[in-house]
Amino acid sequence: MPSLMSPEELKATIPTGLLSFPVTDFDAAGDFDAKSYAARLEWLSAYKVSALFAAGGTGEFFSLTLPEYSAVITSAVEACRGKTPIIAGAGYGTRTAIEYAREAERIGAAGLLLLPHYLTEASQDGLRAHITAVCRSTKLGVIVYNRATCKLTADTMVRLVEDCPNLIGFKDGVGEIEAMVSIWNTIGDRLTYLGGLPTAEVYAQAYKAMGVPTYSSAVFNFIPRTALEFHQAVMTDDHATCGRLLRDFFFPYLAIRNRQQGYAVSIIKAGATLVGHPGGPVRPPLSDLKPAECDALAELIAKLGPQ
Repeated sequence: MPSLMSPEELKATIPTGLLSFPVTDFDAAGDFDAKSYAARLEWLSAYKVSALFAAGGTGEFFSLTLPEYSAVITSAVEACRGKTPIIAGAGYGTRTAIEYAREAERIGAAGLLLLPHYLTEASQDGLRAHITAVCRSTKLGVIVYNRATCKLTADTMVRLVEDCPNLIGFKDGVGEIEAMVSIWNTIGDRLTYLGGLPTAEVYAQAYKAMGVPTYSSAVFNFIPRTALEFHQAVMTDDHATCGRLLRDFFFPYLAIRNRQQGYAVSIIKAGATLVGHPGGPVRPPLSDLKPAECDALAELIAKLGPQ
């Protein structure tokens, strides 16, 4: 089913609220659990967010086959139709990313998040060719994820926005302030901007000061009320509330997350399980939290009150 949202409509929608990446549900055998995933989307879409990213980084895009990807995006679009726009992840090499992009458009996603390509570093010319090819393969609005092997300069972004009318967003997961300020001041409101560092709440106030109006929250998966409370505090410059939640939850949470590589995803699934919305195990090469780490996370969640 075609998307009901044009690139410009998606661009205008994104800054209006918080965004999040639902985890992808797997059963005990590690297979996609469509029923559990649909229930998750029904639960999360009851909270007011501007969009949800299906099969994104927290959704373990990197572990999904193309048929599984199709099932995930289909489930998300059907569960959230008429309530919350679904932005689908896409990535890997250019031809593979185009396959994902076309499949997301066919299913009816509202837009695309173009994740970094796989492993190999690339020149700015190569990144530009890759992003341009993906943008030209679809009518959907595209957000490029500036992270890892895809670090874009202001000069490259100028050329991309000239060549790709449906490139509507820039999500930063690098955290280099000079580069971010340069891109924002060079491109201006031709794009919408998103904070995309892991546990983006820690950086949200600084990014807002740079002109980045919103961010994606992974913890929304298990503490949606608190995630929205923090977002509102950032948007209204309520520094007291931001400071309290950073001290009481986010910094202790980071201490658990940072114990192992890959825990940025694993800890979200653990949190979802602890609040009664289990999504199953993470897929290798990620590993699940250890029992003592889950206990520590449970204590943090309990202090926040009902979600």
